[in-house]
Amino acid sequence: MLVMTMVPRLDKLSDEALLTALGLGDPDAALVFIRRFQAKVYGLAALITSDRVLAEDIAQQAFERAWRHAGSYDGRRASVTTWLLTITRNLAIDACRVRRADPVDPSMLQGMLPATSEIDPLAAAVHSDAIDRVRPALAQLPAEQRRAVLLATLAGRTAIEIGEIEGIPVPTAKSRLRLGLAKLRDSLALQGLS
Repeated sequence: MLVMTMVPRLDKLSDEALLTALGLGDPDAALVFIRRFQAKVYGLAALITSDRVLAEDIAQQAFERAWRHAGSYDGRRASVTTWLLTITRNLAIDACRVRRADPVDPSMLQGMLPATSEIDPLAAAVHSDAIDRVRPALAQLPAEQRRAVLLATLAGRTAIEIGEIEGIPVPTAKSRLRLGLAKLRDSLALQGLS
């Protein structure tokens, strides 16, 4: 005769009890724990990194770290959700720091302005005159807007690429580029160049 014992359903456990079961290595608890928190963990990682693939890796690392450190969790300091999202946030910020490209020096970008051509002296004179008028207008822009404008116009970078290079969110890169171009256009209009 087979006797079945009633095992409480893991999905009914509190977050703390589920974390304890996870720490004890219960594979069913791990599945329930991941299902319970995966949307929040992945969502936070995606928000910070703006990269879905990287966010998936970070979410996996966060759950692995939660499993390894479940025994050190202290419910008096934070809820399980806060604790897990703090782990996720720290991993995402670390990943962004690793990915961040070195900032580009604006003076170096200004040096990338095309040199005058010796093929057509008239075109070279007009081109040189226009560059001489644009340089002061560029110098008046705030440094972050100047970098965004130069990266877009001279280096042909998109707002997404500017965000990656500068280590900023894409909407911030778009705003810097838009504001910089508007200020540049206004400055050139005052000089009668637009």
